[in-house]
Amino acid sequence: MNPLSRGLACAALAAALTTTLLASAPAGAADPDLPRTGFETSEGARWTTQPEERDFLAAVDRASDRVRTDRIGTTAQGRPIRLVRIGAPAPRSAEAARHGTTVLLICSQHGDEPSGREACLSTVRDLAFAGDRATRRFLERTSVLVVPTANPDGRAADTRGNSAGVDINRDHLALKTAEARAMAAVQRDYRPDIVYDLHEYTPVKPYYTKDLLSLWPRNLNTARAVHGESTALSERYVRPAAAGAGFSTGIYGIWTDPETGEPVKQVAGDGQERILRNTAGVKHSVGLLVETRVDALTDAEKADPALNNRRRVTSQQAALRGLFDFTTERRARIESATARARLAGYADRGPVYLGGADNEPPAAEKILRDPPCAYRLDKQQYTQVRDELALHGVALRRDGRGGAVVPLRQSLRALVPLLLDGRAEYHLTAATPLKGC
Repeated sequence: MNPLSRGLACAALAAALTTTLLASAPAGAADPDLPRTGFETSEGARWTTQPEERDFLAAVDRASDRVRTDRIGTTAQGRPIRLVRIGAPAPRSAEAARHGTTVLLICSQHGDEPSGREACLSTVRDLAFAGDRATRRFLERTSVLVVPTANPDGRAADTRGNSAGVDINRDHLALKTAEARAMAAVQRDYRPDIVYDLHEYTPVKPYYTKDLLSLWPRNLNTARAVHGESTALSERYVRPAAAGAGFSTGIYGIWTDPETGEPVKQVAGDGQERILRNTAGVKHSVGLLVETRVDALTDAEKADPALNNRRRVTSQQAALRGLFDFTTERRARIESATARARLAGYADRGPVYLGGADNEPPAAEKILRDPPCAYRLDKQQYTQVRDELALHGVALRRDGRGGAVVPLRQSLRALVPLLLDGRAEYHLTAATPLKGC
């Protein structure tokens, strides 16, 4: 049996046997009375077009009180950036969404990585119409937010970057792109407990070849409990769920010896704060990056790209089941971790890290052991960065001279130096550090 057939067979068996969330949902794609994506109607021969996505989401929205779709931004080429809100019923506001556990799915930040987008679209439909008690109970306690196409211009052009060639997943600090700004506003307003980011990768044989890879926030400013839940999401839920469906798994960015399985070297996945999984951690959300392998694995997949496409999407769907099981089983721990992290900044204690990662000790000069109590922005600096600070949700007070003072005593304490300290690698402006506030 080839890897695709084995994976699909295992996935079908798991779906038939499991009593957890969405046990009955996979049948939704085959139900002629329910909306289907272009990917599904073509049996994986092509990806869902953007007009098809629009019509699909509109049909789900009309037919289910669990789903509401909003336009949260517009790209440089005029395409809509959409947010789908799912619950039982769909939350009418960000405040309503925050009453339970909030999960945010970000799909297709890179326009040439479409499998996660297809998994997100089918998940919207499956959550909207699943009739089993477990899903209904899950949605009564969980708001699932989905940005199905985070990079619409890149998806239309089949390019990694947006229409200006910018990698959106390197813009979650500076917020120069319309796409990153839309996602920052969602994170600010909804304060998701979990941010789950779906991608794809090209393997390097024989060291980097797993069907699905995942990685948590490595940034050292991620609260310990949030970091712990993020690693649990990866290692105890997402990877085992994918493995149970017949897919090989590994840690993103780590080459391994094919004989021993031991790490060879790290090639990606540091603590860089401008990457979504790390930005999410700094903002106190449990975060995870998930990457599926894009190249054809068998002669059959090489001869029929639809087989390759279906295998990629199926592996993403299997990993999403792990995410939802994690949310169900560890709900109290997740909410406790994120709530405590959001309150900790008001104590204004402890170092802030301008470098390093959870597997890479920071250089001494990259540790603010005694951070300033605030940063002063002059009028020009404030005018330059005020919109970005507002999108991040950073608290500040105006100084009466056209500038502002940004205190560290706030929920986003560690984010402030990353944005405003001249020693931070990706700072927006070099504000004046203040002592003795």
